[in-house]
Amino acid sequence: MLSRDDLFDAAFLDRLRMLALRLRKRRQLMRRGAQSTTATGFTREFKDYRHYTPGEDYRGIDWRLYARLDKLFVRLYEETQELNLHILVDTSGSMATPYAEKQKQALRFAVALAYLGLSGQQRVSLYSMNDGIKTELPPLRGQGNIEKIIQAVLRFSFGGLTDLVKCFEDFRPSRQRFGVIFVISDFYGRDVTTASEAVSHASAWPGESHFLQVMHPGEREPSIEGEVELAEVETGERRRFWITKKEVQRYTEAYDAFVENLVKACASRQINFMQARTDEPFEERFLELLTRGASLAGA
Repeated sequence: MLSRDDLFDAAFLDRLRMLALRLRKRRQLMRRGAQSTTATGFTREFKDYRHYTPGEDYRGIDWRLYARLDKLFVRLYEETQELNLHILVDTSGSMATPYAEKQKQALRFAVALAYLGLSGQQRVSLYSMNDGIKTELPPLRGQGNIEKIIQAVLRFSFGGLTDLVKCFEDFRPSRQRFGVIFVISDFYGRDVTTASEAVSHASAWPGESHFLQVMHPGEREPSIEGEVELAEVETGERRRFWITKKEVQRYTEAYDAFVENLVKACASRQINFMQARTDEPFEERFLELLTRGASLAGA
């Protein structure tokens, strides 16, 4: 079982803080111009005062300030978009066995996304996916809640089957308004067609959806040869094979076809798809995820 220090040491959290500051500065620059969005949910934050001009709506006058200064001022507000960030994490057996690096990578992405959402005053909800979908935390707001996110993901129990179709079909973000949705998974289901079938249900979600596939290089190019017994980590089914280099090559081709079909299914439904290998630097992949048009990076 991974500990807190395994996942989120001080250096990792410091890097998240620096990244949040960079994105905050970028958001401030973006807000200087006109913006339009299909998302709903705006809050009004006080920005400044200016002198009242005769003919303006008198309801904007700050009468308390008039009582003090004997001058008419109106309050200026800045509209800021309030997003609902939904983070779905696959906690099935294949996300932790036999490659524990996948679990670590998935949880780091989840915490990093939550941290940016909380630091941007967005509402963050956390879910786990297994044989069904479970709400782990209700919507949280405010940077001080990051500790609740960390403790929640540390309690995740990885194991069992993935029912992607049921999870995607049962997920109802519309009940909590428009949102940005991140699904963190390897997208392995009952068979190679399950992921594409599940995507059809995700296309009905009223929000901006991003699929992040966490994978280990050994899942694409396994280092096995000869007579082996393989165990399916989610069902426990075992089979004995005689594997040659040619069979490994055929398997790699089948794996690539699986990913290609998933990419096409996502693209046809305007869902952003990105693959994150466990042997790649986390920060680079995380920044790439945010630069693919996510409202989280610019709201």
